[in-house]
Amino acid sequence: MSNPWAGLGAFNSCKKSRVTGLIFLIGMMMLLLSLPHGAVMASSGHRELIPLQPMIDRSAPGEVIELASGRYSGPVTIDKNITIQGDPTVIVVNTEATSTIMIHSDGVKLSGFTIEHDTNEQTAAIQVEGKNSEITDLHIETQGYGMIIRNSSQATIQRNNITWAGSDSASSGQKGNGIDLYNSHDSFIEANEIIGMRDGIYLENSRKSTVQNNRLLHTRYGIHCMYIDGSSVMDNTGEENMTGAMIMGVKNTVISGNSFRKQSTNVHSQGILLYDVHQSSIHNNVVEGNRVGMNIAESSGNEIHGNAVLRNFVGIQLVLAEANEFTRNQLVSNVIEASALDSPNNVLMENYWDSFQGLDLNRDGISEISYAINPFYEQLVSRNSAYQLFFQSPGMVFLSELFTEGREQWTTDKSPRMSMDTESDLHMSVESATDSNVVWLFGLILLGMATFIIIYMGVLRK
Repeated sequence: MSNPWAGLGAFNSCKKSRVTGLIFLIGMMMLLLSLPHGAVMASSGHRELIPLQPMIDRSAPGEVIELASGRYSGPVTIDKNITIQGDPTVIVVNTEATSTIMIHSDGVKLSGFTIEHDTNEQTAAIQVEGKNSEITDLHIETQGYGMIIRNSSQATIQRNNITWAGSDSASSGQKGNGIDLYNSHDSFIEANEIIGMRDGIYLENSRKSTVQNNRLLHTRYGIHCMYIDGSSVMDNTGEENMTGAMIMGVKNTVISGNSFRKQSTNVHSQGILLYDVHQSSIHNNVVEGNRVGMNIAESSGNEIHGNAVLRNFVGIQLVLAEANEFTRNQLVSNVIEASALDSPNNVLMENYWDSFQGLDLNRDGISEISYAINPFYEQLVSRNSAYQLFFQSPGMVFLSELFTEGREQWTTDKSPRMSMDTESDLHMSVESATDSNVVWLFGLILLGMATFIIIYMGVLRK
């Protein structure tokens, strides 16, 4: 006998499904209506882009253009001294094989907005060929270069964020530099963050430039200087680049207060490389956890003072370097503290070598026994790199201790310090102290939880 209620149950089920579908449809419509108008427009693609070039063409010299939230079309050319301002919701988009914003005039100012440079040609989000430009607080996502500055002077580039937006598998040769200056003088590059580009900041044939307080991550060379004079590279930080700072063909330059950590992804990785550098000051830098902390090659007449060289595979490496002064540097927990090859007449004084056992008879903090850098391992590896496999093996250590050939020519610290400077010790221990505090806090939390569990279980048993 058939069930008389079966048809009614099916009808109710169908009705419920329709009601549920209607409620879902109404909910989706309300969600779309609640979205900002700009977000809905953005989904419609390039048809909704606001033309930016006509706004520039209509402006008068000296005028300030305030851009409202929205997506604007590039590329554009600026040939008058105007100011363009916006906030991060103002987005200038470019997919053509040319720079997104080309600046030909002096005194142009850009501030606050976002640029999406979606072309992998040898072009940039911003290209500057005028003087006295100010580029601040921009967010740049690029598949080419971030900024190209050519034949310019007195550019101010501050607080910008430049990120590689291309393929994650792209090689460094397929990328552009974050900030690229050529023949551009008296530039001020400060507090920018650059991630994933070929070179973070590249300066060539430029004088009297300041590169200060920038953050550089996952690049080939964080800072790359070639043929610059009278400039300064100060208080920058770099991590997980192939090389933190590549300083080449440079003179009369200050490299100070920088921190380069964890440059170890490549056999040629180093914290700071000085190649063909002369009459410059390299002081108060921290190089930590790199394959080579400081690599100094074919350089002379430099003052290398007060640097913290920590936990690198090779602390300081000298190759064809002569007549440099190394004073009051701290070399701590490096696998090889230093190596020197064909590097005569360098003056080493009052450096601290943590593996050196000195003798301080008059208690002045200076050892009466000198510390000589044994070149055995460096010479052996330079002849046959396969010998690196035997590093620190008992046989290698034994042979190194026996090696005394040409000892009078070895690079030697004649007055090594018995302990680290208090000021430098404090500078180096900030991060360690922070890590230690975190460990202690975590331990106290675990102790408290364990105490609570013990007390609670005791109460339950009663």
